[in-house]
Amino acid sequence: MLLSGGLALGFLWAPPAEGDDAFRIFYIHVPIALTAYACFGWGAWKGLRLLWTGDARYDLESYTGVHMGTIFGALTLVTGSIWARHTWGVWWTWGDRQLVLFLILFLFYCAYFMLRSSLAEGPGRARISAVYALFGVVLIPVSFLAIRLAESLVHPVVFERDGPQMAGSMFVSFLVCLAGMLALAAALYRNELLGKRLDLRLRELRELVS
Repeated sequence: MLLSGGLALGFLWAPPAEGDDAFRIFYIHVPIALTAYACFGWGAWKGLRLLWTGDARYDLESYTGVHMGTIFGALTLVTGSIWARHTWGVWWTWGDRQLVLFLILFLFYCAYFMLRSSLAEGPGRARISAVYALFGVVLIPVSFLAIRLAESLVHPVVFERDGPQMAGSMFVSFLVCLAGMLALAAALYRNELLGKRLDLRLRELRELVS
């Protein structure tokens, strides 16, 4: 409901930036990207909890967070390419470091699943995966700040020290969309985590029966 309401506000209520309706994808692309960052950060936090406490349940929670972040990261690349095609006339350009850095971040976390699948299940895999997730989170501020530090500002910088550089209606629409996207990610996270825990419990019961 939050996400639907936010999109309705962004596409029907808020004015287009500089008269360009294509800018309205901002209400989808940016919340998706920030949600991807949040999911990766959550996965790293759960990995840190595993290393700190040794509680095995944090491994599954970290894995699910990284999985959600990878899904939203893929959506970030897709929506960003659509925006780029309309604004710059190309689907992708390797000359802009902010685009390349986000792709590196995405591929880094894709490799996380390859790492897990190559290791035997157990405490060792859980610890190595946790360390990997923690290393990945270092790329998040680099990717985020690249938008502001790039010499050619391809991405529009709308959040500055003086506040959001947009109309009040646009900012409200963005906040509602962001809240809705985070709520969607949280719901998907909980559902996937519950399913994986049930699957793990079912496997344990099968082993006991056999």
